[in-house]
Amino acid sequence: MTDHETRLDHVVLWVSDPIAAAHFYEKAVGLEPVRLDDFSVGEAPFPSVRVNGETILDLMPRSKADRMAMLPGAAASSGHPVNHVCLSLTAAAFDALLDRLREQSVSVSDVSHDSFGARGPAKRSFYFRDPDGNVFEARHYD
Repeated sequence: MTDHETRLDHVVLWVSDPIAAAHFYEKAVGLEPVRLDDFSVGEAPFPSVRVNGETILDLMPRSKADRMAMLPGAAASSGHPVNHVCLSLTAAAFDALLDRLREQSVSVSDVSHDSFGARGPAKRSFYFRDPDGNVFEARHYD
């Protein structure tokens, strides 16, 4: 990848409780919280969790929906999550995530094989929901 290639920077998820959501993503999914302490003391408008060195998930409080004035109709997107967000992992990280989710009693779908994605067919994949109903797919190609 070069510095001139298009990359996914962040995805904004509507959540009812950003602190609880950050803890879910940290404990069940294994993602590092970003700005959680700043949010907790009112110094940041929302926390995030880091997917990798270049991508984060912003955990936007639904209570801020009425302030989304940068684009007509943006406030109406609150409560209308995307179909799903897919996390691509190594095989070992995939297995660890599946184990953590089960340990946290998070419902997961059956594991499927050869589903198509950005890098072709994935060896394995499964789906799960966060506490706010946002759907995630986890997959690995190796």
